[in-house]
Amino acid sequence: MFSLESFHKEYETDTVGLAIGERRFSFLVPRSIDRFVDPEDVFHDFPLWSKIWEASIVLSEHLAGIPVQQEKRFLEIGGGMGLVGIIASAFGHRVTMTEYNPDALNYARANAETNPPSSDSNLEITQLDWNSPRLEGLFDYIVGSEVIYKEKDFESILKLFKKYLKPEGAIILAERVRKTSMEFFRQMGEFFEIKAQKKVLRSKEGETRVILCRMKFKAQLKTPDPQSPALFR
Repeated sequence: MFSLESFHKEYETDTVGLAIGERRFSFLVPRSIDRFVDPEDVFHDFPLWSKIWEASIVLSEHLAGIPVQQEKRFLEIGGGMGLVGIIASAFGHRVTMTEYNPDALNYARANAETNPPSSDSNLEITQLDWNSPRLEGLFDYIVGSEVIYKEKDFESILKLFKKYLKPEGAIILAERVRKTSMEFFRQMGEFFEIKAQKKVLRSKEGETRVILCRMKFKAQLKTPDPQSPALFR
C-alpha cells in the first residue's frame, strides 16, 4: 500500500511550485533522473514523465477553465507525475489519471497527497497499458499532454480512443509542435473533426510552441485528403 512516508524513503525529490488561475500547487519531481535511465541504452524508456512539460501547463489551464459537471468523466492518458489530472480534479472535475511507468505512478500518488483534489471521489490513479487497456466504462473526455512521441503508438492510441470515448465525447490533447505530433493529427483527421489552437509560451530559455487540439468523432468517416489544409486558421 502506498504511503507518503515510504515514498520519501525511496525517492530523492525537489519541489516545483505552479500557479493555475488563483490556485497554487506544489509538485514533487525527481532530484536526478540518473536512477531512471538505462546506462547501456540512454534512449530506451527515457523518463519523459520526470519533467513538467509546457504542454501539461497549457492543458491544465484549459481544463481548469471548463465548467464543472460532476456527471462528466475525464480519462487522462500518459499522466506522468500527475500534474494535469491533479489540477483538473482540484478544479472540480472527475478524473481517472492513468500512467504505465511504476515510478511515475508513485510520484503521481505522492503529488495527489500533497495537492488533494476537491473531493475524495474526484481523482483515481491507476496503471494503464495502451496495448492492453483495462478500464471500466466510457468517458466524456480523454485528455493528454506530450503523449505523441512515437509513430508506432498511433494505432494503440486510436484504438484506446475508440474503445473508451463516448460517441458525443471529446479528446483534448496538448503537444509541442514537432513532426510526430503534426503527423498524428493529420492521420486522426480521418476519424475526427479537429479544432486546434497554437499557444506560444515564452521564458528566458526562449519560445515553446504548443498545439492544443480538441477532437470529436466524425458523423461519417471520410478518406483523409493528403492535400488537406493546415490545422491552424
